[in-house]
Amino acid sequence: MVNSRILDNPIPNMDLPEKWTENGFILSKLVLIDENMGFIIDLQYPKMNFKNTFNKCLVREELLERLKIAQSFLPEGYRFKIYDAWRPIKLQEELYEVYSSLLIEKYNLNALSDSEKEKILSGFISPPVHERDNPPVHTTGGAIDLTIVDPDGNELNMGTAFDEFSDKTHTAYFENTDEIDIKLNRRMLYNSMIKAGFTNLPTEWWHYDYGDKFWAYYNKSKTLYRGVFTKEELNL
Repeated sequence: MVNSRILDNPIPNMDLPEKWTENGFILSKLVLIDENMGFIIDLQYPKMNFKNTFNKCLVREELLERLKIAQSFLPEGYRFKIYDAWRPIKLQEELYEVYSSLLIEKYNLNALSDSEKEKILSGFISPPVHERDNPPVHTTGGAIDLTIVDPDGNELNMGTAFDEFSDKTHTAYFENTDEIDIKLNRRMLYNSMIKAGFTNLPTEWWHYDYGDKFWAYYNKSKTLYRGVFTKEELNL
């Protein structure tokens, strides 16, 4: 039986994270998530034919333990489906180049200054900054993109596709609408993850963090993980 708080607690409107430089880096392994652990792995960027993808699902070991806890809060038979986790910096560069072009065209950003463009774009895709102490969050292994599937393996309706460019991807978007199923599905994901110690990027219902700079910002804590930029650094 689902914990009523998972569905009853509304999703708050949150501001985007600001720059955060308080670090308390720890030694932590990047570990492999596979389906034997009870999760469904459905990495999206290899399927979308990006050139610099990585075909294994890797996260920090502390994140994995909290993900198991979060899944235990779901109704019986429901599971997480993981879309993306650790990324090499080359993939972050590729995503930023491709998505920036699409966003600039969609939102008519060409007349803006570079700094104004970057502020808007960063709400959708992190710049590929080559700073290991202040890196894009997915390069740390502390960020994960995911959804929920029902006992038959069907994805719950979250109102938008993964990586869609729309205001509807904002996690709290459906809180004040009549789309009850979508609202409750997002609450189930959000409250399960928050209860397990994650934070959410408010522009993306699928994106959650533990130990990276976004997580540290919202908790007013210290960033735990440096960036790991290349496959060669993984020592798998």
